[in-house]
Amino acid sequence: MYAIYQLFTIRMIGNLTGEARRPGRIEVVCGSMFSGKTEELIRRMKRAKFAKQKVEIFKPSIDTRYSDNDVVSHDQNAIPSTPIDSSAAILLLASDIDVVGIDEAQFLDMGLVDVCNELANRGVRVIIAGLDMDFKGVPFGPMPALCAIADDVTKVHAICVKCGNLAYVSHRLVQNERRVLLGETSEYEPLCRNCYQQAVEEEKSKKNV
Repeated sequence: MYAIYQLFTIRMIGNLTGEARRPGRIEVVCGSMFSGKTEELIRRMKRAKFAKQKVEIFKPSIDTRYSDNDVVSHDQNAIPSTPIDSSAAILLLASDIDVVGIDEAQFLDMGLVDVCNELANRGVRVIIAGLDMDFKGVPFGPMPALCAIADDVTKVHAICVKCGNLAYVSHRLVQNERRVLLGETSEYEPLCRNCYQQAVEEEKSKKNV
């Protein structure tokens, strides 16, 4: 039993040492709403902190759904963050930082792509979470470009609330055509491709009645 404990301890130390020595890189976690993007971002950031790295997490200042300052997942896990209005602020606030986290990246400007590249080239590990598509299934903000330049892309999935398959997109439940509309389960639902197409057709039929 003691030998197993020693082996576990050695592996944990090795994992954390490896975590601390990661070179500059860009990691993207993307998917629909309710897929666990922010949860995964928080997990990776907390792991980096446990490895004694200097971390800083940023989020768009418009995202105040759960907290003005913290990044909070749908499961209510939270981590302190710095709200920003533009991607340029990240370079100003991320000096002497080992790991930079960015939540809800789809709401930030296209300059975020160059910012993340510059940070990674400096040796900073950049972890980004965001919606890859908007409620109409259209690629969202800087996310497609960030996926293209990323060293690693993790696509996570919610479960379709209609049929139980993997969700494809965040379907908007309220009649509002604004692209940016903050909301939760009363405003959005995750749907697979087939159920999303059916929902769109039903909405078109109701409008034509």
